Amino acid sequence: MSGRHAAALPDRAGKRPPEATLVARVEALDASGAGVVDVDGRKLRVGGTLVGEKVVLRQRRGRRRHEADLVEVLEAGSARIPPVCAHFGMCGGCTLQHMPVGAQLEHKQRHLLRVLEAGARVQPEVLLEPIGGPSIGYRRRARLGVKHVPGKGGALVGFRERSSAKLAELSACAILEPRVGNALGDLRAMIDRLDVRHRVPQIEVAMGDAGTALVVRHLEPLSAHDRGVLVEFARVRDWQIHVQPGGPQSIAPLWPDEPAPLTYALPEFELELEFQPTDFIQVNAATNRALVAAAIHHLDVSQEARVLDLFCGIGNFTLALARRAARVTGIEGDAALVARARANARRNGIANAEFACADLSRIESERRWLDERWDRMLLDPPRAGAAEVLAALDGNLPERIVYVSCNPKTLARDAQHLVHRSGYRLMAAGVIDMFPHTSHCEAMAVFHRCGK
Repeated sequence: MSGRHAAALPDRAGKRPPEATLVARVEALDASGAGVVDVDGRKLRVGGTLVGEKVVLRQRRGRRRHEADLVEVLEAGSARIPPVCAHFGMCGGCTLQHMPVGAQLEHKQRHLLRVLEAGARVQPEVLLEPIGGPSIGYRRRARLGVKHVPGKGGALVGFRERSSAKLAELSACAILEPRVGNALGDLRAMIDRLDVRHRVPQIEVAMGDAGTALVVRHLEPLSAHDRGVLVEFARVRDWQIHVQPGGPQSIAPLWPDEPAPLTYALPEFELELEFQPTDFIQVNAATNRALVAAAIHHLDVSQEARVLDLFCGIGNFTLALARRAARVTGIEGDAALVARARANARRNGIANAEFACADLSRIESERRWLDERWDRMLLDPPRAGAAEVLAALDGNLPERIVYVSCNPKTLARDAQHLVHRSGYRLMAAGVIDMFPHTSHCEAMAVFHRCGK
């Protein structure tokens, strides 16, 4: 259904009128969760809609003419719910708050199954229950944009507007862990007090179970006044402040002089892991705890097992595996993360885990771990997937593999290799809801070699 809804009116600049609004009914959802409508034979994507809804939309111009902005919902779907954040629709940090969490998970499951079928010609024998946790106040790591905009009253701190390079004007964020999510107004006021407020493009946020750290990127040197403002802000909240005048190697603590490491616990495995503010960790603490437990359960590790953990980071899975297996080897391409993993093993009194640094996107044949025999393997690769290391290990792969994926497309590509070339069954797969209210879909897949 389509049709004209309103006449074109001059835009604010008086140059050319915007597109007229249109009325259409949402036919389906695409992979990102945006609605798909048909307007005179053209398929348009409209975010913030549900299947069956009758909506008013405005088509975009130029390269995004296949997209449209939602103007009004004329007939709401029965599943529509009020968003948890007042900025939803304007801020691009979330796209699915109008949809119940259960419906979000069903959408992500359908997407995962479609991608596996299209990319690997395979379906899991068992669809796993989604792995998740709280859907608000969950995000413990974030990179916040910063821009001083006098016309909007000063500094903006947060995420980009939906489908725009502009920063959204946020007073709070319901998705960030409340320590920082409820302090965006204070962050904005702090930036406004800096002499270099026009030259601060970013604040990186990292939160442990207790500690909170900010890394402030600045493109001009900080004055003594600026340093005092930052230290005062941190001291009052008992937070850490780090400064970054250049690349990642330039990051240095400002207050305190020697900050304590951030930590998070994995209570089921009696572990506490240290990390630095810019280290990679899973953003959702509760979901990560559930994920580690599920991955180890599905690996079916015995006390005699030798396990290979690839892309191991700071030891998130490796050290938990060491509590269950005879020996675990973690491989990671970032030397700083390898050092952190070794320190975490010592911190937790673990002697049966070892770590090595290797670029898993370019495998060197002399690596000792390539030729060893492993009983189990866990993979947690970046978005590019694990094609190179799977090819290097072909012929020496273990009986069972658990693959944790942040990109269903590369999971499907690697599943095709494992199933159709290496002789595995895709025993089970399911989504990991690491980022509720967003379209980001993570997954876990369990592979078992046929005949074993």
